[in-house]
Amino acid sequence: MYEYICSRKKRLTSSQIIIFGFSGVILLGAVFLMLPISNRAGMTTSFLDALFTSTSAVCVTGLVLHDTATYWSTFGQVVIMLLIQIGGMGVITVAASFAMISGKKISLMQRSTMQEAISAPKVGGIVRLTNFIVKMTLLIEVSGAVVMAPVFCRDFGIKGLWMALFHSVSAFCNAGFDLMGTKAVFSSLTGYAANPVINLTIMSLIVVGGIGFLTWDDIRTNRLHLHKYRMQSKVILCTTVILLVVPAIYFFFCEFADLGLSERILASFFQSVTPRTAGFNTVDLTAMHEAGQYIIIMLMLIGGSPGSTAGGMKTTTIAVLFAASIATFCKKEHTHFFGRRIGDDVVKNAATILLMYLILFFFGGLVISMVEGLPMLTCLFETASAVGTVGLSMGVTPSLGILSRIILILLMFFGRVGGLTLIFAALSSTKKRVAKLPKEKITVG
Repeated sequence: MYEYICSRKKRLTSSQIIIFGFSGVILLGAVFLMLPISNRAGMTTSFLDALFTSTSAVCVTGLVLHDTATYWSTFGQVVIMLLIQIGGMGVITVAASFAMISGKKISLMQRSTMQEAISAPKVGGIVRLTNFIVKMTLLIEVSGAVVMAPVFCRDFGIKGLWMALFHSVSAFCNAGFDLMGTKAVFSSLTGYAANPVINLTIMSLIVVGGIGFLTWDDIRTNRLHLHKYRMQSKVILCTTVILLVVPAIYFFFCEFADLGLSERILASFFQSVTPRTAGFNTVDLTAMHEAGQYIIIMLMLIGGSPGSTAGGMKTTTIAVLFAASIATFCKKEHTHFFGRRIGDDVVKNAATILLMYLILFFFGGLVISMVEGLPMLTCLFETASAVGTVGLSMGVTPSLGILSRIILILLMFFGRVGGLTLIFAALSSTKKRVAKLPKEKITVG
């Protein structure tokens, strides 16, 4: 299938291949989840419910209509985990991996698609990089499962092995699906708020999965020689540290006052990490102050980094816009990072992405609020979670109507595939204008 699509050079661009790949996997996943064998009651799940769950899994979001542990059977949970794995690594990356394992040669067109899928800077070495991504992904997920297994086996017996693997894959892929519903439905990891092993392991998996495959490659190649890192890796690491530490400080001093010191520290850092498209929570989000909920919404919209398992606008988008603002305030001609100039086209792309996410976020929340009669903040929280592919919820997702569910499905798909990918796919046949229009000034600000 992958080779057939990629071979249609004149008809499909790389962006279109990525979109069709994700769409195909989502529809196939929905078909499997509709089967009676997929849920514990042995009944057929409605297409919309199956499609919502499949989209949430492939787009590594974590919003659910039914509790994963109590509604879906073991078969259904395996299907969901495989969809999470495919969505996290990327449909094209997984398809290319199977092609390489079977010994088939990867054409130049296929390499170009793989490059766009993982946001690699060049086609050269893309096969080697894909091999590295697959091996590291499996190694990290297995390691996470091994660390968490003793805790889950203590609480759930032999079933703890499956739970450790499921949560390791879900955390690394920034999905947020959990199997804790056997204790309390839709409880996520609130029962482990004081457990350092589960907290630290889940947080580590989320961060590692969210910094991007190219950053891994830099870390592997250059180790601690930070000056040798790509500029993008430096920007990602610096922005990630800021987005983890600053919100955690706020949460520690302004939220969770009823928790003990150690549990409060864990909860503060966990709630700072998880909005970056992971979707787990160890505290009741509805009990937080509105200011804290707004901070989580902003973190959800920002998301992870390019070429990672995470969604959202991406850390580099916010960093570029922030740097462009500083350059404007300082009356500098160009935006720059670490002694390197950023092109104006990158700044325009970042501004376009920000505008698209804000429009979808506000418009989606407004429509859901009007249709469902829910508070605007609650609806904005859900739409930010969907378009940022996070999965955190104020608890209203299962009660939403058909139109609201469709809106969230579209937002999840947009958030995972990416705004520019969709635009480039839609405008691939548009011819570029050769002549320039007359220039005229306009006042802004």
